[in-house]
Amino acid sequence: MDFSNARIAVLEARMSGEMADLLRRNGGQAWSVPAVREALLDSSDLVANFIDQLVAGNISMVVFFTGVGVKALLQEADQAGRRVELVEALRQVTVVCRGPKPSAVVRKEGIPIAASAQEPYTSTELLASLAPFDVTAQLVGIVHYGERNALVSQALQERGARLEELCLYEWQLPEDTAALRNLVQELIAGRVDAVVFTSQIQVRHLFVIAAKTGQKQELTTALNTKTIIASIGPTCTGVLEEYHVTPHVIPEHPKMGYLIKALAEHMHA
Repeated sequence: MDFSNARIAVLEARMSGEMADLLRRNGGQAWSVPAVREALLDSSDLVANFIDQLVAGNISMVVFFTGVGVKALLQEADQAGRRVELVEALRQVTVVCRGPKPSAVVRKEGIPIAASAQEPYTSTELLASLAPFDVTAQLVGIVHYGERNALVSQALQERGARLEELCLYEWQLPEDTAALRNLVQELIAGRVDAVVFTSQIQVRHLFVIAAKTGQKQELTTALNTKTIIASIGPTCTGVLEEYHVTPHVIPEHPKMGYLIKALAEHMHA
């Protein structure tokens, strides 16, 4: 892999350091522009009720979307002095995870996982993993991510499930958006060789910033004609396409290492 000194914008916030290091080690100029802030919500009352329902045996299944969501739930339980109680209750119910990140956190607590979505870990694969379970008249707990996943919630309700839903954090713009505003201008000017998108919200936030200066169409044109776009997977790609942007690079597996390798191969070719 050799990026030949290409200027590559990274919008990832949580793992921006690791991604930037990988790009630099392979000859790229990594420009880190975090596009998302994960803001914890005041959920103490909701979490207390969630744990009460679990302990009482009312919830028969819990669905986790993200590792951040699992950690947030454990943190809230910790602060209430109920972590041990929560973990023990989760060991007694059917736990389903959307992919490897929530699975890793759940396994660390010694909680059995009944099912996990397959690659590329979208709502489609999650619903497929839920298909064998009879949820009719069952109370299903859902721990969402930075926004509520209406598709999965609706699908479970249509199968007769009742829902107990938690949204413990939300995706917000960075407190200082100057770097994102600068990125929009640099993209429009054609001074960025590639942009790496690792989540759908990064795309939306970039276009929110462009909309504030009336430059949405200019940004769309620039992304399609002046820079190489790398998208980590189908959900991210779907949102790019909603904004009429077609990514040039989508890796075989929705993981950071594969994404960077695929980008390098595309740019070399």
